[in-house]
Amino acid sequence: MEVKIICDSASDLSQEHFDRNNIEMVPLKVTLNEEEYLDGKTITPKKVYDAMREGAAPKTSQVSPQAFKEFFTRYAEAGQPCIYFALSSELSGTYQTAKMMEDEVKTEHPDFDLHIVDTKCASLGYGLVVLRAAELAADGASIQEILDIGTYHAEHMEHIFTVDDLEYLYRGGRVSKTAAFVGTLLKIKPLLHVEEGKLIPLEKIRGAKKVLKRMLDIMKERGEDLSNQPIAISHADDLENAEQLASMIKEEFGTEQIHIEMVGSAIGAHAGPGTIALFFLNQPYK
Repeated sequence: MEVKIICDSASDLSQEHFDRNNIEMVPLKVTLNEEEYLDGKTITPKKVYDAMREGAAPKTSQVSPQAFKEFFTRYAEAGQPCIYFALSSELSGTYQTAKMMEDEVKTEHPDFDLHIVDTKCASLGYGLVVLRAAELAADGASIQEILDIGTYHAEHMEHIFTVDDLEYLYRGGRVSKTAAFVGTLLKIKPLLHVEEGKLIPLEKIRGAKKVLKRMLDIMKERGEDLSNQPIAISHADDLENAEQLASMIKEEFGTEQIHIEMVGSAIGAHAGPGTIALFFLNQPYK
């Protein structure tokens, strides 16, 4: 039986990706103006970004234990082997909740073949891991093969991103209020990356025009075989800069496969409109 791949909405993949690759998506929750929504289901990122530009401060919450229990129980009763690739445990409690529900469901269904992986990734970096796992599953790969290759991709996935307004990172506790104020005043664009699942400041760039060029430079410094691997760019309602970055990558490396998607509501609620993120493997799987 083909292995079922499960992820959550923080992968920032489109519904088309889920449908085409037979991926089950579990939505995180977004609260906007005191109303609760399901990320990727009942709210669009555009609605979140427009509200943030008008001063709204959306909040997010992890997938509920009950939602996981229902998902896992359905597959356990069907005898369906599953792997759930989860958003970084450093950014959400979703992974821990899934592990808790795994134990509970396996108590009732001890033969349930379920594996849960903390990808330590987010947005389309996480999404690329999920897509590779789904490709392997569709090709009939074993659970162990998918776990091995999926984990390798997660461990070697680079996340390089910038935000348009440091205020949103301040609200999320990523920078101090002084840094946010001074950065905005001086038009400083922060570059960040991910280490062991955590968001880590990398550099400060003065002037928006220099940021995309620096992202390309970092890609050149860290990446390998960039012409042949799938690369992803996510944007928070800034398709123009995302497409410009994609064009620069194609020109520099000859890359053919570049996924561009909008940053979803759950991730975007913390990063804010104008975010641009780039994802690639620093060492492709041999």
